[in-house]
Amino acid sequence: MSKKTLNVKNLAALGAEPLAALLIEVTKGNAAQQRRVRMELSAHQGPEEVALDLRKRFAAIRQAKGRIPRKTRKTFAKELHGHIALIADKISGPAPDEGFDLLWSLLQLADGIFDRIDDHNDILADVFAAAMQALQDLAPRAQVDQNALAEEVFDAVMGDEYGVFDGVVVALSEALGASGLEALKTRARAAADAPAPDISRLRRVPTAKTRDSAAQQDMRRRMAGHVLQTIADLQGDVDAYISRYSAEQLTFHTIAPDVAARLLAANRVQEALHIVEAAQYRQATRRSILGTPDLDAAYIACLTALGRKEDLKTFLLQDFLDNLNADSLRRYLSMLPEFDDIDAEERAKAHARTHHKAESALAFFINWPDMHAAAQFVLDRGRELDGDAYELLTPAADLLEGSFPLAAVLLRRSMVLDALNQGRVKRYGYAADHLRTNARLDAEITDYLGHVDHFDFMERLRLAHSRKTGFWARIDAD
Repeated sequence: MSKKTLNVKNLAALGAEPLAALLIEVTKGNAAQQRRVRMELSAHQGPEEVALDLRKRFAAIRQAKGRIPRKTRKTFAKELHGHIALIADKISGPAPDEGFDLLWSLLQLADGIFDRIDDHNDILADVFAAAMQALQDLAPRAQVDQNALAEEVFDAVMGDEYGVFDGVVVALSEALGASGLEALKTRARAAADAPAPDISRLRRVPTAKTRDSAAQQDMRRRMAGHVLQTIADLQGDVDAYISRYSAEQLTFHTIAPDVAARLLAANRVQEALHIVEAAQYRQATRRSILGTPDLDAAYIACLTALGRKEDLKTFLLQDFLDNLNADSLRRYLSMLPEFDDIDAEERAKAHARTHHKAESALAFFINWPDMHAAAQFVLDRGRELDGDAYELLTPAADLLEGSFPLAAVLLRRSMVLDALNQGRVKRYGYAADHLRTNARLDAEITDYLGHVDHFDFMERLRLAHSRKTGFWARIDAD
C-alpha cells in the first residue's frame, strides 16, 4: 500500500504537532467540524467536561428557531449521530447516570428539530431511533428513580408529536422495573379512562378551538391506551391487553391476529380461534377484496394448535385455489400421504395455469419455483399481464432471461408498452433499460414463435410513439 494513502498508520507517522496543525487548517470555517474537535478535546479531559459541552450544544439547538436548510440536513444528522457515539463511548462507561440523562435530553430535542425541518428521507428519524437504542442499551446500568422516570416517560409519550417515543416503554422497561411500570400504568389508566367531552351538548355551535381540544383529548386517550397495552404485554397480562379493544375492534382483520397470537402464547387456543373466526366472518360479510395473510396465518396457527388436521388441509387447499398461495400449497402437500403429493402438485399447477388473475399465476410459478412453467405461462398468456406490475415483472424477467430469453423479452416489452401507452414519464429510463436488455437477448433467440423480432418491435414502437421525444432521446443516446 502506498505511503500516501490516507489511513491511520500513515497519518500517525506525521507526528502529533503536524497533525494538529493540519486539523486546525482543514476545519477552519467549518463550524460542525470544529464543534466535533472541541468535543473530542473535552472528552480527553473526562466525562464531566464533555457532558458540559454537550449540554451547552443541546441548549443551543433547543433555542434555535430558524428552518434547517435542506443542504445542511445530512451534516446536522451526522453531528447528532456523533453526539450519541460520544455519549456511548466516553460517558456511559464511567458515568452511566450522566449518559442516560444526556440521551434523554437529546431525545427531547426531537419535536423542536422536526418543527424546523422536512424529514422526508427519515434522516433525522434515524438519529432519534439510534438515540433510543443507545438509551435502551444503557438503561439497565443507570441508577434512576423509577417513579420519577415513569412520570417523565408518561409526559414524553403524551406530548410526542412525531412518534419519537413510540418504543420508549419497552426500551426502558428494565429501568422502570415493577414499581415504575405500575406508576406508569396508573397515570395511563387515568388518561385513557377520562370521559370524552361531548361537544354536541354545548349551547353554542362548537368552535374550531373546541373541536381541536376534543381531538387532542381523544388522541391522549388513544396514546394512553397504547401505553397500557404495552405494559400488559410486558407483564404478560393478556386480558388487560384485550380489554383496550371494543368487541367490534376485535373483529378487525388488522387487530384480531395480534390478539390471537397472545391468546395462543397463553395456551388459550379456543379463545384465539373464536377471535379469528369472528374476524373472518366480518371479512366475508363485507365482501372485502383485500387479502388477509396475517388473519389466515393466525387461523392456521389455531387449527394446528388444536390438532384439527383435516380442517387445516381443507383451508390450505382452498387458500391455494383462491389465491395461489405457494406457502399454503407446500404445507398442504406435506400433509398428504407419500406419492399422493406428486399428483396433487400437478393438479395444482394445472389450476394455476388457468387462474383468472394472470399476475397471481406468474407469481406462483416464480415463487414455487418452476421457471419452465413460468416461461410457458408468459408465452401462453403473457398478453393478459398488466405491464404496470413492474414489481413482479422485472424480477421475473431477470430470473427467466438465462434459460428462457423470449419469455424475459416479452415481460420487458409489456412494461415498455405500459410506460409509453400510459405516458408514465418517470419510467422512461427503466423502459429504455428494458429495451437495451432485449437488444442484447435478441442474438440468443432463434425463434420468436410468432412474435415480432427486436428490430420490428422497435420500428413499430417508434412509429406508434414518435412524439415521445424524451424517451427516444434516451434510446438514441446510445
